[in-house]
Amino acid sequence: MSNDRAAAKILNRTALTKLLVQRLKHDEAVVAGIGNTNFDLFAAGHRPQNFYMLGSMGLACPIALGVALAQPDRGVIALEGDGSILMGLGCLSTIATMKPRNLTIVIWDNGIYQITGKQLTATGGVTDIVAVARGAGIAASEWVRDEAHFEQLLDRRFDGGGPILLAAKIDDEAGKGQTPRDPALIRSRFMKGLGTGRGGALEA
Repeated sequence: MSNDRAAAKILNRTALTKLLVQRLKHDEAVVAGIGNTNFDLFAAGHRPQNFYMLGSMGLACPIALGVALAQPDRGVIALEGDGSILMGLGCLSTIATMKPRNLTIVIWDNGIYQITGKQLTATGGVTDIVAVARGAGIAASEWVRDEAHFEQLLDRRFDGGGPILLAAKIDDEAGKGQTPRDPALIRSRFMKGLGTGRGGALEA
């Protein structure tokens, strides 16, 4: 365990997600992974620029990468759990290679597969996801120390380069919302929010 990881305060995903949504100012795209990650995003502030991944682990970062490359002037944020990022670590190498300056990755790390029974993940043991990301080539990867540090990191400017990865140690509190399970509607709404297609209303 790195010193940075050991020093990270255990935070609350719901509270951090609310902080993140409150700081969105420029129609940033936010791509949330499955389960509690997208439940909290939906509850914190549903908006057309949010994409809620359903059913498949490990796809928030690849989807966010595609959006970041297609719309380089738009800020893009990927929200992913530790269990999900462990399912697709290769995407970190791809992201490091492509170097999208406008992509921010946030990993919510509680060390368990929360929804399926709280089984231990590798990050609940010996694996340090920030060290993994740095090894993959994402040099600007760091542990979130506390809420104030999280807000500070979110305020970065793209002209400093990217991508960046932030990992936050979180508790095992359940998500606060429930995302509508309609993939086609989520997709069309997101496309409209990005100005690339027609979308419909997504009811809460």
